[in-house]
Amino acid sequence: MNGTLRHDEPMSRHVSWRAGGAAAHCYVPRHRDDLVDFVTTRADAERLHVVGLGSNLLVRDGGLDATVVLTHGALRESGVVGTDPKGRTLLDVEAGVAAPKVARMAARLGLSGAEFLAGIPGTMGGALAMNAGCYGAETWDFVVSVTTLDRTGRLRIRTPADYDIGYRHVALRAADAVERPGAAGLAPLEPEPEWFVAARLAFPAGTPEAALQRIRELLARRVASQPLGQPNAGSVFRNPDGGHAAQLIEACGLKGARVGAAEVSRKHANFIVNLGGATARDIETLIWQVQARVLQERGVALVTEVRIVGKAV
Repeated sequence: MNGTLRHDEPMSRHVSWRAGGAAAHCYVPRHRDDLVDFVTTRADAERLHVVGLGSNLLVRDGGLDATVVLTHGALRESGVVGTDPKGRTLLDVEAGVAAPKVARMAARLGLSGAEFLAGIPGTMGGALAMNAGCYGAETWDFVVSVTTLDRTGRLRIRTPADYDIGYRHVALRAADAVERPGAAGLAPLEPEPEWFVAARLAFPAGTPEAALQRIRELLARRVASQPLGQPNAGSVFRNPDGGHAAQLIEACGLKGARVGAAEVSRKHANFIVNLGGATARDIETLIWQVQARVLQERGVALVTEVRIVGKAV
């Protein structure tokens, strides 16, 4: 191992909400081989959390009794590896690469379809884990294969057929379901979890001019509609079937609702912003209050899109 291991690391430094407690340990690998070596040295009982840019994560104020592995800046390789039988260009991208960087790279190469990634404020690892999407496209629409790592240090190549993929949902199918497509009872593979370390993506040909113009348009829409100048974690809730979480929240008069220094954004109701000094408890309490109000007034149970981990205080 030749990365950096820290202890009692404040996770507020590593999540976009800029709030929350500390992780017992934090490891920053130098590259993929270093990550593999580190994982194989950890005790079976040690909990590991792989984090990219922390743009979809809240660590409770009591902290996280686990080791956090930070991939951004470590798993950062990307490049063209050829074409597929359909004539699409294949890109290999490691999990620590920021999604907007992939959008810009694809655009410069004259490829089409990756522009939506410019609106994903996280890494490709996070985008793969939750099937991140916006503006009518989702990450797994373009995935040919992924490379995963388990706790034993084993690297695997998997295809989309190995996963149950849906709206903001990606789960590894049970082994028997993979062997028998369409089998019922999909379940996560046990006993070891697997983490995404890279993806092979396929994009059709376009033109640099068209792709870059599309990126500019999407970013302008983001700036106009989202509170980018305040710490936030993007959309807090998934959109319910046939509706939009933001519309439901706004209809309940919750824009501007506050708990401590956490506020439902006045610019976009599906965002919760840190006005300065918000605790993780402030943010989580506001999440609960929004869920309760929307359920009471609109009869819709909003499901969180953000991931909440750690101990409450």
